[in-house]
Amino acid sequence: MSNACHEFSKYAAEYGSRNVIQRIVADKLITSTLDKPRHILDLGCGSGTLHSLIDWEVDRFVGVDFSASMLEHHPSSPSVELVLGNFNDSSLFERLKEERYDRIYSASALQWADDLDDVFKSLSSLNTPMSLAIFTAGTFKTLHESAGVTPLLRSSDEVMTIAEKYVDAQFEVLHTTLEFDSVREMFRYIKRSGVSGGRRVLDFTQTKRLMETYPLNYLEFEVVFITT
Repeated sequence: MSNACHEFSKYAAEYGSRNVIQRIVADKLITSTLDKPRHILDLGCGSGTLHSLIDWEVDRFVGVDFSASMLEHHPSSPSVELVLGNFNDSSLFERLKEERYDRIYSASALQWADDLDDVFKSLSSLNTPMSLAIFTAGTFKTLHESAGVTPLLRSSDEVMTIAEKYVDAQFEVLHTTLEFDSVREMFRYIKRSGVSGGRRVLDFTQTKRLMETYPLNYLEFEVVFITT
């Protein structure tokens, strides 16, 4: 089990109350959709944030996630099919090719692709319109600078360059912040919300020092929206 999967599974039951930014991102994907697709594929569906925001009738919704715990909390119905799968595994896309979709969504998941180039290649093979949101290196910008660590995520330019190789898309880079009552609450959010993907870059002593010196009462987020 990867670190990211462990993090998402560990906090699956409380994820829905903590994924504030992820919900904002998913809401933007849904409200920006003009074609009201009836047959939907959601990559990295989690516990159902994007599904819960759809306000039109859907004939079929296929949700894919690599965390069984997350899928246990996803809404179910006759029109919903939940698939335990990892978009880093090319065999998943061979399975997905067996169906046709009106639109592919992915909100706050593809930043954890091991090989984003390969994932976009697989996505393009489905020949389906896409609405994707990918967190990028500007996320936690001041946190990384204060800690003297290199961002875990790809830059927005890198993400867009990779995407442009495979899809004809419109891009939008969103910057937003989330305020907290205390630095301790901020770090608790990082740990439990899933935005860190379970990837620890600081040891206990470094984390404690950073909590004492962090200059802001908010976290920064940077997201690339990709629409085809």
